[in-house]
Amino acid sequence: MAKVDLSEFIALLRRSNRVMIFTGAGISTGSGIPDYRGPQGVWKHRQPVYYQDFMSSDAARVEYWDYKLGGWESFRDALPNAVHDAVVKLEQAGKLGTVVTQNIDGLHSKAGTTAERLVEIHGSNLAVECQGCLHVTDPAAHFSLFKKTNSAPLCDKCGGYLKPATISFGQSLREADLQRASAAAQEADLVVALGSTLSVHPAASFPLMAAERGIPYVIINRGATDQDGHAAVSLRLEGDVGEIFPPAVEATLAGS
Repeated sequence: MAKVDLSEFIALLRRSNRVMIFTGAGISTGSGIPDYRGPQGVWKHRQPVYYQDFMSSDAARVEYWDYKLGGWESFRDALPNAVHDAVVKLEQAGKLGTVVTQNIDGLHSKAGTTAERLVEIHGSNLAVECQGCLHVTDPAAHFSLFKKTNSAPLCDKCGGYLKPATISFGQSLREADLQRASAAAQEADLVVALGSTLSVHPAASFPLMAAERGIPYVIINRGATDQDGHAAVSLRLEGDVGEIFPPAVEATLAGS
């Protein structure tokens, strides 16, 4: 594969001090996290449980927890890769505005992106939330209990249904996260989409919201995205985000 010219991207990074990074599944496959919508994606093999069914049916709750149990150890043990680390380096250099991620793997947080600059728009698998009182707990004990009993766990505080703290199909996104993502789009001076097909809404609307203010918009992805060719896109880099983004950040911060 021909080497990608990073010079224009590096120049944009050097001029920017409030970069909005938008990330999708393509940045985490290098950490062993499966893609959900790709040709070999999880949803090709197993149908998702809708939120309304989870809330109304014990059988659906058991099915949901069984599905989540299948991926729990992978999420628990996954480690950040060079892309996550490069994002952290931008923050440490004072150039990061906000990371808005579609990913539920918690790898940005594990890598060291601070909570103040991270919006996990679809939630995180690294926490469990009560759907009644919203109390948040660590997943490990709940998965261990489910493995033994095959019964969907309930909240110790209020008896409500416990659920990994991710946004399910049919479940509303958190208003606070939407507001933070919107604010990030208004404050950014550069927006960079990494490893996303930009096909899932409303999440994919935030990079465009930022770009339509007139700031530069860079898309880096292997394969087509839904925003390719959009008038707001300043630069489109095709290829493995892990081979493109970290070297560009290194060059930017080294001043070379």
